Amino acid sequence: MKIRAFWNMTEKLLYETVSRVYRFCGKELSKDAFQTYLQFMKFGIIGLSNTAISYFCYSLGLLMFRRFGLFGSVDYLTAQLAAFLLSVLWSFYWNNRFVFRIKDGEKRSLWKALLKTYISYSFTGLFLSSVLLSVWVRGFHLSEFIAPMINLIITVPLNFVMNKLWAFRHSEKENEESEKAG
Repeated sequence: MKIRAFWNMTEKLLYETVSRVYRFCGKELSKDAFQTYLQFMKFGIIGLSNTAISYFCYSLGLLMFRRFGLFGSVDYLTAQLAAFLLSVLWSFYWNNRFVFRIKDGEKRSLWKALLKTYISYSFTGLFLSSVLLSVWVRGFHLSEFIAPMINLIITVPLNFVMNKLWAFRHSEKENEESEKAG
């Protein structure tokens, strides 16, 4: 109960803050826009835990690969892959449960959402992060331990948009299909 009260207070404070910014810009905050802000805040909270898990797995993997002389000059990319596999499952579970929840009467194919989540994270977490990681490490000679943190500035907002508009998006077709099957 204390968590619910804390969340309600936080939501009210966020609404007031965002409303003031909108009013300052001469606009009115819509309910849909505020709901998106709430989703992004929840996504960010889950993302912090996901980032910690991913970075821990990445660092542990990198240290172990180097200790045992595995994967040579691509050890940091291999460590990133292992961290990716574990952290996407973590994110999917919590985002499905708390961020991109379905409304009463709606249905979502968890397998489709999981597949789309892996595709979204593959683009931002593997492809884009790997390219950026190589740029930071090889091009700018930054530390392999700092470079993944810089990537977050680009990948987190992009990943939110991909998850909201595609991976967890509810479709009428899924409801129709489940009604026909049920």
